[in-house]
Amino acid sequence: MLRTGNPALKETTFLDLSSGTVVSRDGEAMTLNGTVHRTAVLLFLAVLTAAFAWNSVAIGPEGPSANFGLYLWGGLIGGLVFAFATIFKPAWSPVTAPLYALFEGLFLGAISALYDARFNGIVLQAVMLTTGTLFALLFAYRSGLIKATENFKLGVVAATGGIALIYLATIALSFFGIRIPYIHESGLIGIGFSLFVVVVAALNLVLDFDFIEQGVERGAPKHMEWYGAFGLMVTLVWLYVEFLRLLAKLRK
Repeated sequence: MLRTGNPALKETTFLDLSSGTVVSRDGEAMTLNGTVHRTAVLLFLAVLTAAFAWNSVAIGPEGPSANFGLYLWGGLIGGLVFAFATIFKPAWSPVTAPLYALFEGLFLGAISALYDARFNGIVLQAVMLTTGTLFALLFAYRSGLIKATENFKLGVVAATGGIALIYLATIALSFFGIRIPYIHESGLIGIGFSLFVVVVAALNLVLDFDFIEQGVERGAPKHMEWYGAFGLMVTLVWLYVEFLRLLAKLRK
């Protein structure tokens, strides 16, 4: 059984709905190299729009410029729309995955500009930590140091679900002016919570690697290269944002 904490990657994604088996309708199958290349394209598109948003907003002593909200919320909402479109219609991923990356880049550029204005150099640190974590986990997975066993998958999925519930509760309670204490602050508990979230996000990379590898072995359709790259991109975005949050707490 395949199990992953990433909502974009689930076992039934690779299945033909009519027969319950993996089918490559166009005669070409998903490859690992193809998925790597698609991931590189998505990262390039996200960096492109992130750089544009970063250079377009201004963060002054009185706060961000008026167009900050446009890039932040426009990128976030647009990214969510194309993310859900990709999840529910994987065959659309060659189009929707790049659009997701473009919109997500706007969000990342805006939020990165805000963090960097408050904590100089924090964005470069977060990028380096995210990149280093990606390659470290990839090496550990490929070398067999970390194996995606069923117990490992179950633990990561359970932890990811718990974090998602905490974040949803935080958003819901914020509408009533209620703030969950400690975990979002810069004290020891808050830093410990962010460290835990970063570790769980990083371990989701292992599950994503395993899921993509299983798709290649099963001969999934060619368009699943874009879908696998999209799923990996979702985890990397989450990991990067969590690194920003952790570093900001440490700076405080």
